[in-house]
Amino acid sequence: MTDASIPRQAALQRGALPLDDNSVRFSVWAPRADSVHVRICSGGAPGDHALGAVNDRGVREATVPGVGADADYMILIDGRPLPDPASRWQPYGVHGPSRVVDPARFAWTDAGWRGVSMDELAIYELHVGTFTPDGTFDAIVPRLSELKALGITAIELMPVAQFPGDRNWGYDGVGLYAVQNTYGGPYELQKLVDAAHAVGLGVILDVVYNHVGPEGNYLDAFGPYFTEKYKTPWGRALNYDDAYSDEVRRFIVENARYWVTEYHVDGLRLDAVHGIFDFSARHLLEEITGAVYEAAALLGKTAVVIGESDLNDARLVRPPEEHGLGLDAQWSDDFHHAVHAAITGERNGYYVDFGPVACIADALREPFVYQGQYSVYRRRRHGRSSIGVPRQRFVVAIQNHDQVGNRAHGDRLSTLLAPDQLRLAAALLLLSPYVPLIFMGEEYGETTPFQYFISHGDPSLADSVRSGRLDEFAAFGWSEVPDPSDPSTFEGSKIDWSKAATGDHARVLALYRDLLSLRREEPLLRPDASRMAVASDATAGWITLLREPADDSIRRPPGETTAIAALFNCSARQASVPMPDSGARAWTLRLSTDASGYGGGDMIPRAVQIEGEAGDPKRLLPVRRHDLRLPPWSAALYLATVEPI
Repeated sequence: MTDASIPRQAALQRGALPLDDNSVRFSVWAPRADSVHVRICSGGAPGDHALGAVNDRGVREATVPGVGADADYMILIDGRPLPDPASRWQPYGVHGPSRVVDPARFAWTDAGWRGVSMDELAIYELHVGTFTPDGTFDAIVPRLSELKALGITAIELMPVAQFPGDRNWGYDGVGLYAVQNTYGGPYELQKLVDAAHAVGLGVILDVVYNHVGPEGNYLDAFGPYFTEKYKTPWGRALNYDDAYSDEVRRFIVENARYWVTEYHVDGLRLDAVHGIFDFSARHLLEEITGAVYEAAALLGKTAVVIGESDLNDARLVRPPEEHGLGLDAQWSDDFHHAVHAAITGERNGYYVDFGPVACIADALREPFVYQGQYSVYRRRRHGRSSIGVPRQRFVVAIQNHDQVGNRAHGDRLSTLLAPDQLRLAAALLLLSPYVPLIFMGEEYGETTPFQYFISHGDPSLADSVRSGRLDEFAAFGWSEVPDPSDPSTFEGSKIDWSKAATGDHARVLALYRDLLSLRREEPLLRPDASRMAVASDATAGWITLLREPADDSIRRPPGETTAIAALFNCSARQASVPMPDSGARAWTLRLSTDASGYGGGDMIPRAVQIEGEAGDPKRLLPVRRHDLRLPPWSAALYLATVEPI
């Protein structure tokens, strides 16, 4: 049963596929099994039905008449009943029967939606279970208009693939095709995506292809999905380049295509791709990206692929013709680490490699602070240059699920920083030349922690997670960690929307709204719309960032330039702001984090005269300077104009 929104050529090749005559085709890869059956547990055609071999590589199939959608079934591998590896829905959890889903049942209304582009993205990361009191897809829908009004252009859902129990970050998923039952299941996810598109928001989905969680993971019974050639920190490595790997690769590539095709998502965020090991001639990531593009094109839209990587290697996002893997963007954690270490003063763990204001200046010039230098934390050289790669290919954050949730107590910046420091961090993020990501609640200074939580049914697994968390935090000196399996850890991580309208929270929200609006309204603030010059003074603690039009196409008044000045100091200081000679004569304050409406003292001048000798108008050079006095922990954005004050 398909419609125009789900082209036949994009339909799943494995799992349960409903057909137009009310039959269901079941397809399973099980190369080591002597016999494979499907057991219909509910619905039509009850009983066991044999799946026959369709090739010599272990694929077994059968079309069973009269089953229909919503039937529950299990796959019998040599008589052992197991959930389908490609199950679209596990209504009873990871150990129970699978359910047949009709992907064409939902009536989509987003025919005019054409996707999102990297240069316009302002991403809002959220965890479905803690974003609302109900913790469901349906409960998110009423909040979408607020996020659109804030200036968000796409929400990013932490993983929704079926995980054990009812509370989890999602990175322990085992049913990679099944939509988490406690969030509402597949039809509710379709409803959420359709509603997001209706208000003008894209949807990016976080997916995990570097490992599969331990509880409810039955893949070994079906075939050699894993390899012992490589190790990951989170579990066994998936078999992407060894014997039998063709079907494993197909399982993953088809999964990427599936989310775009059946759920209309506008992009995928690939978790920890440095844990994907593949030495094939064509890397799995390149294959995934191509499949996502193909699936989106069949729906008349575009989709993006964003990778998380710890390698500081821009080959991930360089095009294949430049010997890259061709992803649209990657997360760049160096920006976060530089800002966090400079403002909080923390120097434990990986923050030992950061701290000086110069690191923030480096992160503004290029996304990777470490481009081959020696890393004290890693005890080796780390990274390589990203020169020449467009800035829209890098996603940065000052908070995200990892950097908040992987603190022992899930501390948010709002509980670590003074209000002026928090405002400064927000300005750095949203005035940076990269794609910004905001973590749920950050926009109003949420103080509720976001902690790590699980609900494993196996007590030994829960014990293993507890001890593993303690070992992980040893480098940071954190010895007390909330129990991830305690339900109160999960309940205490739910954000409190009532705070957004009160006191300091409302002032933080106003700042985020204005910064996002400014980012939309000022063409020079787009990731790749300007040439940049960054200067800093480590002693005084200031940074300046100048941005001039990269070409004449967005030059409005002749000579227009933006100047961003930021101070990382407990005392007021003079920041010596360089200006190019491009005809500008005056600065007008566009936004200040010290404005009274945000909780500041209005100590930054609203307009200043530019002084100095003329220089070369063709080059972005600090030929003019102005000493601007900044209050502690503040940032200001000025627009340079032709007319004097």
